[in-house]
Amino acid sequence: MIGLPAGTRVWLAAGVTDMRRGMSGLAALVQTTLAADAYSGHVFVFRGRRGDLLKVLWWSGDGMCLFAKRLERGRFVWPQADQGAVHLTGAQLAMLLEGIDWRRPERTWRPTHAA
Repeated sequence: MIGLPAGTRVWLAAGVTDMRRGMSGLAALVQTTLAADAYSGHVFVFRGRRGDLLKVLWWSGDGMCLFAKRLERGRFVWPQADQGAVHLTGAQLAMLLEGIDWRRPERTWRPTHAA
């Protein structure tokens, strides 16, 4: 994943999105459905109906970027809401892109004392 500038917010567009949309179509969706500015520098993530394809829309300051990822097995974990947006941290976005359940990450066990 490309490193995002500090202060960049990550938004998941709840529900399903027509994955035939490109940059302009997704930017219009951000403005009309999410009532947000697609050119704000924030990251907007969309998921298709089957759940195995994501598209990430991001304005880098000098151009619009569109990233896509398809899982060969499994589905991306998505909120149950039908509309609106959900805010994620950068770490949660990284887990989402790896196919990990970002809602309930489990921390590894830490020893309480040295050997």
